[in-house]
Amino acid sequence: MTSATPNDRELHALAERVAGAFAAQRATLVTAESCTGGWIAKTLTDISGSSAWFECGVVAYSYEAKEALLGVRPETLEQHGAVSRETAIEMVSGALARYGATVAVAVTGIAGPSGGTPEKPVGTVWIGWKRRGGYARTELFHFRGDREAVRRQTVAAALAGVQKILTD
Repeated sequence: MTSATPNDRELHALAERVAGAFAAQRATLVTAESCTGGWIAKTLTDISGSSAWFECGVVAYSYEAKEALLGVRPETLEQHGAVSRETAIEMVSGALARYGATVAVAVTGIAGPSGGTPEKPVGTVWIGWKRRGGYARTELFHFRGDREAVRRQTVAAALAGVQKILTD
């Protein structure tokens, strides 16, 4: 998944599968997005009937927004930065706790073209998933391409993980 950039049709098909899984389980979803700017929520709410299972989406770019809207601790951001496993865990856990859904997904990364460092180059993305009552699962990705390609790949990986968490 880190090399092929999904097109709109592929993202829509993935969202349709996620919608079917959530509807079948009568589960609800919340998204917490940084680098994707709401693209995950948009892709999911493009599906007719999504109001039955999509609770809400939070776009939190700044440290202050991550703290206020998702409960990310200032110490976490200071010690590890916004693009880190620790921040992804706190984002996904905070979204689940604050917005009452069954499942949450959180993404934080560097879409580019600027913002990368040698330690965290452009394309570095952490995604976290969590089901109510369970543990947060995270994965680090290194996507390639321009800003749109990194964001598209992030949306696809996030949705694939959401679908997986419902079937595990």
